[in-house]
Amino acid sequence: MSIENEPAAEQVRQAPSEDAHFIASIVGAAGDHDGPALRRHLANLDPADIADVIEHVPLETALTIAKMVGRHLPPEFLANLSWERREEILPELPADYVGRALGQLDTDDAAAVAADIDEKQLGKVLAAADEDTRLAVEEALSFEEETAGRLMQREYVAAPEGDTVGDVIDRMREDSAELPDEFFEIYVVDALMRPIGAVRVSSLLRTRRETPLADIMRSPLILIHTEMDQEEVAQTFQKYHMASAPVVDEAGRIKGMVTVDDIVDIITEESEEDLLKLAGVSEAAQTDSVFKSVRARAPWLLVNLGTAIIASWVIANFEGSINQLIALAVLMPIVASMGGNAGTQTLAVAVRAIASRDLTESNALRYVVREAMTAMSNGVIFAVVLAVVVLVWFHMPLLSLAIAAAILINFACAGLAGILVPLTLRRFGADPAVSSSVFVTFVTDIVGFMAFLGLATVILLS
Repeated sequence: MSIENEPAAEQVRQAPSEDAHFIASIVGAAGDHDGPALRRHLANLDPADIADVIEHVPLETALTIAKMVGRHLPPEFLANLSWERREEILPELPADYVGRALGQLDTDDAAAVAADIDEKQLGKVLAAADEDTRLAVEEALSFEEETAGRLMQREYVAAPEGDTVGDVIDRMREDSAELPDEFFEIYVVDALMRPIGAVRVSSLLRTRRETPLADIMRSPLILIHTEMDQEEVAQTFQKYHMASAPVVDEAGRIKGMVTVDDIVDIITEESEEDLLKLAGVSEAAQTDSVFKSVRARAPWLLVNLGTAIIASWVIANFEGSINQLIALAVLMPIVASMGGNAGTQTLAVAVRAIASRDLTESNALRYVVREAMTAMSNGVIFAVVLAVVVLVWFHMPLLSLAIAAAILINFACAGLAGILVPLTLRRFGADPAVSSSVFVTFVTDIVGFMAFLGLATVILLS
C-alpha cells in the first residue's frame, strides 16, 4: 500500500489546561469580569476539561468563573473537580443551580459533591433539589467517609429470579424504566431483595428470550457491604477482576452498586496518598497555599531535626578519633548514606506490601528473613567494593577493614529496620506510610556512625 493511501496520523489532543494561550485568555476574561467571553471560552469544552481548566487557573479566577458563569456550566464538571477546588468554588455557585445539578449527576457523584458543601449552604441546596435526590444524598451522607456506602451508586438494575431474558429486556425498554447511565450487570434478587446472582449484559444479549435468568446467572456473588472501607473495596475489585459489584446492607439487601470507574479513582488516590505519606507529606494539591503546605510538612521535618541532632551527638562523642584521623570525617557520610538507601529500598517494598495486603501476620517472618538476607547480601558486595576504594585512596588496610565491617553491619540493620519499623507501627495502629522513613533513617544514621567510628577507634587508634 502506498503512503498516499494511508490515513493521516491523528494528532495528539492537547488538553485546554496545557494551552498557555487559552489559560491566559481565561485569566484575562475573568480579570475583566467579561462573562460573555468566559462563556464562549468554556462553551464547547467537555465537562472534564472545564474542571481541569478551573483546577489550573488561580483561585481568584476560579471564583470569578463560578460566580459569573457557573450556573451555565454542565453539572458534570463538579464531579470532575478535586475536592479541594470544589470546596472553594461551591459557595460562589447559586444554591438552586447546585440543587438541580445534584439531580442530574449519578448518585455517587452527587454524594461526593454534597459532601463538600458547607452545612449552612447544604440545606438550601437540598431544598432546591427534587425529593429523590435529596433522599439519596441524605442517605449517602449518613455513611462514614471513604466507605462503600459513600462510594456506591444507588441506581442499579435488578430482576426477580423467576424472570426470563425477554422479561428483563422488555422491562428495561419501557419508557418509565430508570436505568443507570452505565451498567455492566443485572442483579438477580430474591423476594427480600437480596442478590443471589448476576447476569452480564453481554450474556443477556446473546441469549434467547425464553431462557430463565437462573440458567445464565453467575453465583455466588462477591458482595460489598456498605461499611466496607473503600481501599478494601478496590482490593476486592482488583483481586477478582470485577467490573461492578452489588452493595448490600447488614440484612443482605441490595442498596446500590460500585463500578470500576470509581475503583480506578480510588486506586489512584490511595497510591498517591501512600507515596506522599512515605515522604512525610500529607497533601500536595496544586490548589494548596504555602501555609497549608508548610503546616502539612513541618511536623515531620521537626521530628527529623530531632533525630539528626541525636546523630550529631553520636558523632561528637568520637571527636577525638576524628581529629586524629581526618579520613574518618571524609568516609563516615558514605556509610550512613549507603545504609539509608538500603533501608529506603526495603521500606518501599514493605509499605507497598502492607498497602496491598500481601504482607500479613501469617507471612511476616518470611518477609523479614528475605529482606534481611537481601540487605546483608548487598552489604557484602558493597563492603568489598568500598574496602578496595578506601585501600586505593588512603593506603590503610585497617581503615578498609573498619569501613567494610561498618557497611556490613549497617546494611543488615537497614534491612531489618526497613521491614520491622512499618510492621511495628501498623501493630500499634499507626499508618506505616506516614512516619516509617524518619525512623528508618534515624536507625541507619545512628548505626552507621557508631559502627564506623567505633570500629575505626578500636582498630586504628586504640
